[in-house]
This record gives sequence, C-alpha cells and structure tokens, in this order.
Amino acid sequence: MAASVSSPAPASAAKIPAGVPALRAGQGRSFLWRRLHSLSGIFPIGAFLLEHFFSNAFATNGGAAYNENVRFLTGLPFVLLLEVTFIYIPLAFHAGYGFWIWWRGESNVAEYPWIGNWMYTLQRYTGIVAFFYMGYHIWTMRFSGAHIITHSEIAYAKVWAELQNPWIVAFYVAGLACASFHFAYGIWLFAAKWGLIVGEQGRKRFAMVCVVIGVALAGMAAVSVYAFVTTPQSQVPNMQEFLQLQHSSATYIRWIFNS
Repeated sequence: MAASVSSPAPASAAKIPAGVPALRAGQGRSFLWRRLHSLSGIFPIGAFLLEHFFSNAFATNGGAAYNENVRFLTGLPFVLLLEVTFIYIPLAFHAGYGFWIWWRGESNVAEYPWIGNWMYTLQRYTGIVAFFYMGYHIWTMRFSGAHIITHSEIAYAKVWAELQNPWIVAFYVAGLACASFHFAYGIWLFAAKWGLIVGEQGRKRFAMVCVVIGVALAGMAAVSVYAFVTTPQSQVPNMQEFLQLQHSSATYIRWIFNS
C-alpha cells in the first residue's frame, strides 16, 4: 500500500500588509543622509513653514497687525544668522538631496497604479513646485525691491502689490497647496520611516491626522492670500512709503547695471 504524500502548502500564504520600511543602519552610507533629510523636513524646515503660515494669517487682522508681526520677527537678535542657520542651509540640503532622490527614482504609476506609488510621485513633484515657489518668495520678499527688514512698516504693502498680478496669485496658491501637501505627507513618512507608527491600522489612523494637517494648512494659506487680494488700496498702510522705497530700489539697481 503506497503511502500518501501530502502536497506542500500553496505559496499563497498570508497577506503581508504593505508599509514604509524603516530606515536601517545596514543600508550603508545613505543611512545618515536619509536620516538627516527626513529630520530636516520636520525641523527646522517644517517648523519654519508652520511659523510662516501662522504669521501670514495675521493679514486677516489687517495691515497694521501684519506689519507689527513682521516688525517683531525682523527685530529678533541675530536675525540674519538665524535665517542662514535654520532656513537657508537646511532648505538647500533638503531640496538638494530631495532632487537627488527624485533623479535616481523611477515613477512606475502607469504599470503599478497603487496608492503608494501615486503618493511617492506626488510627494516628489509637489516638493519641486514648493521649492521653486519658496525660492521665488524668499527672493522677492527678502532680497529684492523695498527692504522689509529695515522697513517692516511696508511689509503688508509689498505683499499686497505682489498679489495684484493674477498670475502671481495663481502661482502662490499652487505653491502653497503643494507645500501643504508635501509637509503633511512628509510628517506621515517621517513617522513611518522612524518607526513612530507601526501596523496597518496605526498608519491609516495617522494618515487621517496628516490629511487634517494638510487641509488646515492649505486653508490657512488660502484665507491669508484672500485677505491680501481683497484689501482695497486705500486700506493698505504706508502705501506711499512703499512706492517710494520700491522706486528708489529700482533706480539703484538700474544705476548699478548702467555704470
């Protein structure tokens, strides 16, 4: 009598929940850089983003309140050192390493249209849009035209004048929306990759928290932009002073290039 041989269990096995692999030291030299990249997106860049969104929301209280908040921020001791240390250097590193990751990665959403692939792709492209928006915003507000560091009283007028161009308004809205998404999903990635959330249910719950954060930031930004756009010129404080400073700055730049 032949002995019956049991067939091996089918390879269908139990379903393994998908997730974000934690960063591990065994990944080689990229481990440290990925850790720093992940951390820099939360602090100091994320902290600066939150502060900036909140500060711009002062526009909803009128031009005087906005200018007073700018006066406080620009009056901090060692403000240039603080900007370089906690904004420009971290932003340059985070963006530079992010571009490198994006360049080495391959989008496969067409072949595998899973939510994880779409979120990965959106995270990269919103980061690119947010980077160019932040670069433009920092240059125009901080380094060109009338200087709000030495003339904080014209800060509201400068932003108001910038947003009189509908194309600039559209660019601001797109940039702020991308920055909101990039930061909110970045929080989720940070928590997942650093092992702060584990399990499929934990990831889903925290994802909802991040959705709320992203929507709240985008809404706050939209309300701030709306406050600037809908302010009549007659209610913009120190408008004449701004126009004089702006004209003086443009005249000085033309003199440099023509001399």
